[in-house]
Amino acid sequence: MTDLSPDPFAPVQLGPVRLRNRIVKAATSEGRSPDGRVTDDLIDFHRTFAEGGVGMTTVAYCCVSPQGASAPGQIVMDTDALPGLRKLTDAVHGAGAAVSAQLGHAGVVAPKKLTGVTAMAPSRFVNPTSFAYCREIRRDEIAVVIEQFGAAADIAVESGFDSVELHFGHLYLPSSFLSPVINRRKDEYGGDIDNRSRLVREIARRVREVVGDRIAVIAKLDMDDGLPGSIWIDEALRTVALLDADATLDAIELTQGSSVYRPMYLFRGDVPVREFTKVMPPMMRPGVRLLGKRVMGSYPYEDLYMLPAARQFVPIMKNTKLILLGGITNREHVETGMREGFELVAMGRALLREPDLVTKMMTDAGVRSRCTHNNKCMVTVFGRTHCVLDPEQRYGAAEPLDTPRLRAVTS
Repeated sequence: MTDLSPDPFAPVQLGPVRLRNRIVKAATSEGRSPDGRVTDDLIDFHRTFAEGGVGMTTVAYCCVSPQGASAPGQIVMDTDALPGLRKLTDAVHGAGAAVSAQLGHAGVVAPKKLTGVTAMAPSRFVNPTSFAYCREIRRDEIAVVIEQFGAAADIAVESGFDSVELHFGHLYLPSSFLSPVINRRKDEYGGDIDNRSRLVREIARRVREVVGDRIAVIAKLDMDDGLPGSIWIDEALRTVALLDADATLDAIELTQGSSVYRPMYLFRGDVPVREFTKVMPPMMRPGVRLLGKRVMGSYPYEDLYMLPAARQFVPIMKNTKLILLGGITNREHVETGMREGFELVAMGRALLREPDLVTKMMTDAGVRSRCTHNNKCMVTVFGRTHCVLDPEQRYGAAEPLDTPRLRAVTS
């Protein structure tokens, strides 16, 4: 690091919250709340990352409403969830880390089989993966969704969370408004990128109004989503500039990919077709075996694979910290992020493999992650998310694949 680069293992201020270091455990589907409520298994999962040294861990995809669920077993942020969530945050705090709740509404990938209602999108849309029809969301329903994000954030405050992460990525409902492919509206929420950015700005503004300075507010936002003609860096730069000027967010975590099209664009590396085939219903297995790689997409893994796109955003930030995600597996990568102007980094698969990797990096600058990027952990979301190379994991039984569970992969 240069003398001007921050020490990644020193405390950092994130809005009103002081983190013990600049390493965030990224949201990864957990599969540990089968009834949509906090379990001891989920608590242990996050406590492990806290004990392993992260500055903050992120509870993946907490729904702002039952209709916003993307997969079975997701926690809905309501008063019934409060006791379990409080137990979870207390456990993480007891291990020395902060904890964030990722808040989301699935929109185009909310399966009717699960929610009981037709999925909503900015405009009428047919999901190219599930072939499910999505109806256009009404103006009054947009206002309801904004309030649902605010109410969910209030539950997070009451539950003891240090932060909320607003899921503005992966073509879930807020993100789909940013996409010119999905958003063909003619009102103030459609048209040019300033109008298409209106919903994410209004959600961020409402959440900030609700939480004030009690907790930090982060957004996870796509730089590009991999869907041809959809979100790309040029317009994402404008969205981020607008959010930064609003000064409603403490940090933005930059991401890529979607839950709608070729999910491997987010993950990169090996495509676990054989493993997905095994958990599919028998009648679907031949098709998955034959077309799985084409449907999921195939993109080579590189260390720091999101950095070339993400560095475009550094010069425009004035009020908001940036979090670097994607292919961060060792201390050198973390320090590269600091030199490039990012103030925090987020790690996912590498911490699934070694929950104590941050502590190892602090004590040994040369340590290297044992993650091989085989991506077989993607398939474990059908039971309990885990690294398949960890012999000490007590694996949950995999379930037959249903379409809704595939949505959980791209938290």
